[in-house]
Amino acid sequence: MATEGIKKDVDASNWQSHLAYDQWVALPVSGSRPPARYKHAAVVVDENLYIIGGSRNGRYLSDVQVFDFRNLLWSNIKLNANSDKFENSGIQEVVPPTSSHNLVKWGNKLLLLGGNSKKLSDKVIVWFIDLETHLCGITETSGKVPAARAGQSTTLVGSRLIMFGGEDRSSRLLNDVNVLDLETMTWDVMDALQTPPAPRFDHTAAVHAERYLLIFGGCSHTSFFNDLHVLDLQTMEWSQPQIQGDLVAPRAGHAGITIDENWYIVGGGDNKNGCPETLALNMSKLVWSVSTTVKQRDPLASEGLTVCSANLNGKKHLVAFGGYNGNYSNEVFVMRPKPKDSSQRKIFQSPAAAAAAASVTAAYALTKSEKLNFTTVESNSKGPENHRYEQDFTIDIKSLREERSVLELSLTEVRTENSRVSHKIDEVNNTHTELSKELQSVQGQLVAERSRCFKLEAQISEIQKILESMQSIENEVQALRGQKFALERDMELASSVKRQESGGVWGWIAGNGGNA
Repeated sequence: MATEGIKKDVDASNWQSHLAYDQWVALPVSGSRPPARYKHAAVVVDENLYIIGGSRNGRYLSDVQVFDFRNLLWSNIKLNANSDKFENSGIQEVVPPTSSHNLVKWGNKLLLLGGNSKKLSDKVIVWFIDLETHLCGITETSGKVPAARAGQSTTLVGSRLIMFGGEDRSSRLLNDVNVLDLETMTWDVMDALQTPPAPRFDHTAAVHAERYLLIFGGCSHTSFFNDLHVLDLQTMEWSQPQIQGDLVAPRAGHAGITIDENWYIVGGGDNKNGCPETLALNMSKLVWSVSTTVKQRDPLASEGLTVCSANLNGKKHLVAFGGYNGNYSNEVFVMRPKPKDSSQRKIFQSPAAAAAAASVTAAYALTKSEKLNFTTVESNSKGPENHRYEQDFTIDIKSLREERSVLELSLTEVRTENSRVSHKIDEVNNTHTELSKELQSVQGQLVAERSRCFKLEAQISEIQKILESMQSIENEVQALRGQKFALERDMELASSVKRQESGGVWGWIAGNGGNA
């Protein structure tokens, strides 16, 4: 694993001659630099790097910056508005401030799709910038236009743009596949079989052999991913193949670009730490490797950076710009990737298909060898010197027959294994169906229990009100008892006073005695 990191002391006049393999170099810049940013969009056309939009300190940007690799100079492009389109759309800016969008070169135009913008729209808008006239406007599209989103991936496959995932304006995560035919500017939805990737945004996508769409990483609102998914654009089936090589940490906000058979992944992070390694995925063999590693706080260990491929002096280079890892970056980095093993291996075939193909190849070789043997035997009648060739071909036939027998046995075993796996899948599906029914039953019981809990809560509330009223009544009773006690006491005092005033019984006796 290379760990040279970043080299910054580069001769501006002859910088390309100093590039070592798998080492990032920070290019010197003549003149001023554009504002630092992240979540912008970038593309290389000829020997110019185009940067559009992005975000900085919560503010969206709308500028178009161009870096010329020949003189290491930045410049700013002033766009001309397509007045007719803008009058119809009611939009005043040439390009609205946007971040988390995609940028694709098509013909002599740059196409800008999706992203976060203050100009609200329910559907994805496709902007165009003419590279010759700098005319900018909105491209009219038709068909099943996808919902507006940000953090999606957009991949050019032939004359089609394939858009996957993202996050819509309601913060809903998406995993749909939408296709824009650039010949007719018509949108359509691709319905795929098997299990798709979990809904996500800030992932990367690439295409291999003009047939396979690869999706790597990204995040949801709670998780970061390091998984790899493959969509076969011919059979429209999703798969998650087994990966070999170095372990890859989960990440989002990374950038990716393909060069030949290799898909390079740069930067990204998990909102806590940036990813310092530059990864390379051999798309034919599905093997991860680490090309180089930078320091943890370097701009290349950032989220929201971009990486492009540039052909400089006839050699392909990686070009990275921008990003955020606590600080915003506006440096340009280049790396010359070391040539990888270009031998290809069909990795997307099933084991059964591979064994069948090998069996057919062996059978063809056997037939061809038998024909050669017949010719040799026929020639043998012309002279004894050809007898050795007959023996050699007989040996080849025998070995090919043995090889065919082994391959046929392997094919039988693979078919048996496929049958066993299919049976197990059926069992899992049945179990899933039963569990789904049980889940529905439990959910129904929960609904009933919630309803009963609501009723009990209502009854408890009523009882509490009654208890509160009873407490009030008890207080009134206590007050009445106190009043009764005071009244009885007053009456008793009054009676006692009256008896004293009248002399009581003894006064009555004394009065009667005196009368006697």
